[in-house]
Amino acid sequence: MPPAKVEARQSASGLDFKLHPLVVINISDHLLRIKANGLDRAQGSERVLGCLLGQQNGRVVDISNSFEIRYSMGSNGIEIDEAFLVKKQEQYKQTFASLDIVGWYATGKMLTNAEMAIHRKMSEHNESPVFLQLDPVFNPAQKDLPISLYESELHSMENVPSFVFVQANFSIETSEAERIGVNQVAKVLPSGKASGIEQLSAHMTSVHAALKMLQGRIQLVTAHLDRMARGTIPFDHALVRQISSTLQRFPAVETSQFQDDYLKDHNDALLTILLSSWINCTSAANEMVEKFNMAYDRSSRRKQMP
Repeated sequence: MPPAKVEARQSASGLDFKLHPLVVINISDHLLRIKANGLDRAQGSERVLGCLLGQQNGRVVDISNSFEIRYSMGSNGIEIDEAFLVKKQEQYKQTFASLDIVGWYATGKMLTNAEMAIHRKMSEHNESPVFLQLDPVFNPAQKDLPISLYESELHSMENVPSFVFVQANFSIETSEAERIGVNQVAKVLPSGKASGIEQLSAHMTSVHAALKMLQGRIQLVTAHLDRMARGTIPFDHALVRQISSTLQRFPAVETSQFQDDYLKDHNDALLTILLSSWINCTSAANEMVEKFNMAYDRSSRRKQMP
């Protein structure tokens, strides 16, 4: 696909674009789902398409949400599922009445004539749509977001009027709810669970599994040594020397310092359990007293009534 015409200069529209983090998260999620399901190989491309939702107040364009677009590769290039696009737009309009289609997005590294063709198609839903392109290839040397925002302008190229992409400036706009959501997403573990208590639970589970495995290996070595001591199997001097060498590497735990530290931690754990039990008992007794006082007050009032 030949590259599209791109002007190096900035857009002359004077619009101020505010991009919300939810849009970037939606695009990334869309691309990851396509890759995980293997649909990119079926289509022969890792490109994903979608619409940008927002609203324009004066010269400020607020891009706050997005939804994906279905497409297929035809003889004339990319063919957008227009029925799906209209249906999704109507559904979002029912929930977010103030949001309109302000542009569209796609993944890729460079602009081609395919993007310009889609841009003309999106002009049917917005007379001057904005195009957001996200580069899915991770570059550790790049500090900025791999996002480019483009507008289209009508320029005369070799005395022939044609539309070209021009760079548009944008800034990241976040609300309090979005900052909390982005912070939670950043803490999600590869297993799908958030950090905090679930991370501690996962760590303790792995430690328990490791200790259980160690106990099984020790029991296996002990049983093997016991069979050699009884003469059931031949005595293996090399194996016994290896086991003795391994045991010598372990730290000595039969010391007074270890016993003191172990008993201190054990007593602290028992004290914490006892304190928790006292709190539960006190709470239950307090609740019983409140119920008793409430019932007693009601019965006294009924007796005092003439």
